Amino acid sequence: MTALRKFFRTAATAGVVALATFGMTGAATADELASIKEKGVMRIAMSGGYPPFNFVNEQNEVVGFDPAIGAEIGKRMGVEIEIITTAWDGIIGGLLAGKYDAIVGSMSITDERKKVVDFVGPYYRMSRGIFVKEGSAITGLDALNGARIGVTLGETHEQWAREQAGWDIRTYKGLTELLLELDNGRIDAIVTDDIPVLVAIKKNGNAITQLETTGLAGAADEAGIAIRQGNPELAAAMQAALDAMQADGTYLAIAEQWVGGDIR
Repeated sequence: MTALRKFFRTAATAGVVALATFGMTGAATADELASIKEKGVMRIAMSGGYPPFNFVNEQNEVVGFDPAIGAEIGKRMGVEIEIITTAWDGIIGGLLAGKYDAIVGSMSITDERKKVVDFVGPYYRMSRGIFVKEGSAITGLDALNGARIGVTLGETHEQWAREQAGWDIRTYKGLTELLLELDNGRIDAIVTDDIPVLVAIKKNGNAITQLETTGLAGAADEAGIAIRQGNPELAAAMQAALDAMQADGTYLAIAEQWVGGDIR
């Protein structure tokens, strides 16, 4: 286990979506690798509001770990990458509707999602974290009964939080909004992936502390790249590119640049 992983307690990420609406109708009828290569462009989607994994910088560019991973995969496949930002709670629906070719946005691989999409990867691993302001009277999970809990709409953390008895759930668009609401005291705690918050604490000095969640909220999870079903050639090409960049050190360089260390 790397020093970063010990500090971060492993990584975290992304979203429960209403999948039943789409059923299996979004499955591809022919493998899309050839058409992507013919166009020379692969469109990848993400929320754009999940630093340091994907976010909009001061130059209005979408940057971070996810765009860098997507760009490197595209490079090794011989295509350019077009980044599309969209609301997280509808991101799988957009994939099934053909608005983009893949989701490279820190999406947790779940059995529910695998019913309607295929996954390449995993390309990093994560954990759930519960955070409160420093000095909060909330020092353990038992004190969250009746508390205002912030979550990102559509994430797996929202579904998990709603299963907890007595929590007052408030939904938001993304991590930036969650941290602002917590800092301003409009919510008492947030439930989200731990690495982005720990990076924010280390980088910006946010006065936030993580609750101990051993045995309840800290189960390991994995992030994958979602594509439409019925695309084995596309999946194989993307997986080969991902494997190669992990083998030759490119992946580690990207992770160190954006996250601070290895998160595989």
